[in-house]
Amino acid sequence: MRIGVDVGGTNTDAVLIDSTRILASTKQPTTADVRTGVAAAITEVLGQAKVSPEAVGAVMIGTTHFTNALVERRRLDQVGVFRLASPSGEALPPLTGWPAGLVEQLGKSIFLLPGGHEVDGREIAPFDEAAVRQAARACRGAGLTAIAVTSAFAPMNATMETRAERVILDEHPQAVVSLSHAIGRLGLIERENGTILNAALTSLARQVIASFAEALRDLGLAAPLYISQNDGTLTSSENAARYPVMTIGSGPTNSMRGAAFLSGMQDAIVMDVGGTTCDVGVLAGGFPRESAVAVDIGGVRTNFRMPDVLALGLGGGACVHLDPALYVSDTLDPDKLRVGPESVGFRITEESYIFGGETLTASDIAVAVGRARFGDPENLPNLSLAVRDGVWNHMQDMLASALDRMKTAPGDADIIAVGGGHFLIGDSLPGAARVVRPQHAAVANAIGAAIAQVGAQLEQILDYDQTPREAALAQMKAQLADQIAAAGGVAETFQVVDIDEIFLSYLPGRAAQVRMRAVGDLEHLAGASTTGVDVSAEARHAH
Repeated sequence: MRIGVDVGGTNTDAVLIDSTRILASTKQPTTADVRTGVAAAITEVLGQAKVSPEAVGAVMIGTTHFTNALVERRRLDQVGVFRLASPSGEALPPLTGWPAGLVEQLGKSIFLLPGGHEVDGREIAPFDEAAVRQAARACRGAGLTAIAVTSAFAPMNATMETRAERVILDEHPQAVVSLSHAIGRLGLIERENGTILNAALTSLARQVIASFAEALRDLGLAAPLYISQNDGTLTSSENAARYPVMTIGSGPTNSMRGAAFLSGMQDAIVMDVGGTTCDVGVLAGGFPRESAVAVDIGGVRTNFRMPDVLALGLGGGACVHLDPALYVSDTLDPDKLRVGPESVGFRITEESYIFGGETLTASDIAVAVGRARFGDPENLPNLSLAVRDGVWNHMQDMLASALDRMKTAPGDADIIAVGGGHFLIGDSLPGAARVVRPQHAAVANAIGAAIAQVGAQLEQILDYDQTPREAALAQMKAQLADQIAAAGGVAETFQVVDIDEIFLSYLPGRAAQVRMRAVGDLEHLAGASTTGVDVSAEARHAH
């Protein structure tokens, strides 16, 4: 058995799964101290299923804490930035183009040092150990423990970054070092940006993951803890504490993986409607489609693994901006209507009309048109049919527009509707071949965390004149298999799920940039059960 938990800004969802059987699920309020909300959610699902903590083989958690910290610019560490690329890499200094407030918070302890490689493998300059030691001593003297190290073309040759880490820790044992080759792809500035953001999050990451571990210990759970990553796979809690930026997109990816599991569909567009936003993503082969462009996080361009997701300001708590004097109008002027992106969020039970408040929300409209049944419809204001249907149709147009933006082929697409607010998605959405609403759609995010696999990714530039293509790719697969096994994956379940190969005409010979991603199942989790909901093929396709 395994427990999946997704910690959102409003709710903490949890599920208990035995193989493909969902034994229990719950939504609990997210708490400020993290630990209390997670403990309450896990306690609830164990109680529902009458399962003892000893029967649980693993716990998987996804969290939005690190995303929120970057967006809200809170609880971030000051960072010592080491760039090994001088002299050629000094034209555009680190932190260029960053929001001024974020730069001020992270500080300007920047060290431009000799080193790095060219794209063909030649050294830009030799590694200067003395210069790295001097920079490490300066960080120690300034009390900086978060260090970000970036070397030119490190994904191809990480030797200088690993040497720098050894020197830094020798001079500054309290330092926590983030290395760019473990985070981003080729592209010095975006990879460095992601590494700096990662370093800024390391203290918070240790605290949050320690809170998760404490919650499990308090409940008597000795099961290993895994954290969801941006690509829909898992990593160990120790690795997540060192590289928290690899987990910041786990909310949408958990929902997409959960949608694939619940529906049995491998290729579709997933619409995950929460209290504030609707996240629209694409499933390709059962995994979230990865963004092919630089991703902006908190105003900073990065290039590490992130899902290709469109966040639409339409959720269950989205505010409907319309003059109350127009509620009973015979017609609705579109220019006088706006839905979102403001939301009442977790205050929906206080501020929306159906719960006795005085704010018109998307949930109020859904109840008014008969798409949802909760709260008290008697509390709704007097809305004319033209206004009621006009607002509903406006929301459907918003969803249809988002759907068109995410399509990669002409024609209608299959939609999987999940999330607590999936009732906002109509059954006949323009551009949709069909809208599938699987059982347990409201907790698809937690289910996605629970069924996730261990993942690994490599990016290298290969010379097929030096090593034949098949042999070179086989070597990459062997490296990925070792990484999967080291992370607790079962060797027999190893599979490559994505290969991206681009031939490089500007290099001599037959050179290609290859990115390969693989997954594997966790070690077998014992503890079969005869009760619960069986997510069979028939149940998965429930509409």
